[in-house]
Formats: sequence, C-alpha cells, structure tokens
Amino acid sequence: MPEITIFSAPKPFVDPHIALIQHNAIRSWLALGEHVEVILLGEEEGLAEAAAHNGVKHFPQVQRTAAGTPLVSSMFALAREYSTSPLLCCVNADILLTPDLLTAGRALLEKHPRFLAVGQRWDLDVREPLEFSEGWAERLRQRAQQEGQLHKATGSDYFLFPRDCFMDMPPFAIGRAGWDNWMIYSGRSQGFPVIDATYDVFIVHQNHDYRHLPGGQPHYRHPETFENIRLAGGRRAIFELPDASHRLVNGRLVRPRFTWRRFWREVEIYPLVRWHSYRLAQVTYALFHPLRAYREFRQGLL
Repeated sequence: MPEITIFSAPKPFVDPHIALIQHNAIRSWLALGEHVEVILLGEEEGLAEAAAHNGVKHFPQVQRTAAGTPLVSSMFALAREYSTSPLLCCVNADILLTPDLLTAGRALLEKHPRFLAVGQRWDLDVREPLEFSEGWAERLRQRAQQEGQLHKATGSDYFLFPRDCFMDMPPFAIGRAGWDNWMIYSGRSQGFPVIDATYDVFIVHQNHDYRHLPGGQPHYRHPETFENIRLAGGRRAIFELPDASHRLVNGRLVRPRFTWRRFWREVEIYPLVRWHSYRLAQVTYALFHPLRAYREFRQGLL
C-alpha cells in the first residue's frame, strides 16, 4: 500500500514550457518509488494524455468556481476518496519533489497523528526535460544551490498531512493566494503541529511566467484571491510560514528560535488561534499595527 498520495491540479498542457515543467514535476514524484502514488485532478487540455503518458490516476470531476477554477476542497475530497495511504500531499504541478518528503512523512507520522508540514522552495530556471536516474536528487540539489535561490518564506507549494486532517475546508480556488495561508492558520487554530520542514525537505520550483492567468497578472492580484481571503475568514487568518509552531530538523521537531519579533507575533495572533475570536484579533492587530489598521479601515478591509 502506498504511504503517501501526491495529488495536484495541473495547468493546461498547452504552453510548451508549462507542459515541460509539469511533466518534469510528475516524473520527480514518480521517482520517489513504489511507496508513493500520484493523482492528477481536473479536465484541463492535455491533462488526460499527460496522466496516461506517465501512468498515473486521473479524475476530471473536480468542482469549480463560477470562473472555472478548480476548488481545493473538491481536490482534497477526491484524493481521500480514491486513495488509501495514511498521508496525503497536495502539491503545485511545477514543483520537483525529492525523497526527503517521504523520509519526513514517515518520521512525523510515527509520533504525530495530526500535523501539517510545509516549507520553502528553491527557485530554478528549467528549460529542458530532466533525467531521474540514480543520484538525480543530489544533482538537482547541487544545481539549485548553484544556479537558483531560496524563495522567501511567503506562500507554500506543498502540504503534507495525515488523511483525516482538513476534512472541512471552505471552497477555495486553486492557484490563487489565500488558501495556503488558511492551511497554516487552520492547523494552528486546531492545536496540532504546523511544521516548517524547509531544513529537512528540499523541493524545487521551476520558474515560469503568468501568461496562464487573465491579463498575465500574478495570482495575488486575481479577484479569486480576494474571494479566497474572504472565505478564509478575513485578513487576520492569512498566516505565513514564519507562523509555523515547529521546525523539522534532522527528523526531530523543535520550537523556532526565540526572537522578540516572534514573541510579539504570537501575542498578536493568540486571540485568534487560542480563543478563536476574530474580533479580539482585530483589536490586537490594531494595537500592534495602528497605521496599517487605519489604512485597512479607510479601504473598508477591516
């Protein structure tokens, strides 16, 4: 039985570069071995053919927004329905995964029945089909460290968790900002470990442009991003990787290093993650960030 089910909703396989990097990503997932199964979701052009070419499961019946964007909640539900593995991993279709993911998932599941693992990525320009022969992961690491750069700790590209977590998810649009932030917030508010696995789990993002989005604009400016934020519960529920409760270092969970910045951030979010009070979270936000709060108030965002 597979230990991890990796699932994703790729973009259409129309643009040659997008098709190339998505094929690279899928092949990297399969290179993790027999303990991993892959599920592709959606009915984008070329997706069925890509799934057949790579020999992976494909389910087109994903629910969508009014604009036609697949819903994350539907993706999660389908992944559970058509898999039996104890771990699930939702990943963006431009991400190259390495065996670190499987190692980390095994170690975490041994001690924690519920958790969420996320982490930073390395950004790398990839313009050619990649080879996944013996030693590929170490070659990829060396190339990324020489030619790429570590992405800042905003946004997340993979979410590794036991299958009974995140059973009740708002109808977020995939490929837009906000839902990934909600995952971190939701884990923190439920009290299970939310883990920054950057140190132990090496992943690579294959750089691309945004021609696939309306107007070629980055996803954080898209109207569906604003709807995702609303569904998440508002701007106070937008958490980022530094808000993780733990770090994974050499297979062990450790608390993040103490800094005054982190201390005051924990004070700021305490009413939200402990008392589940958005109103009090607004108050603490205004106390810590009066100018930002005033601007949000003037713009009708508070």
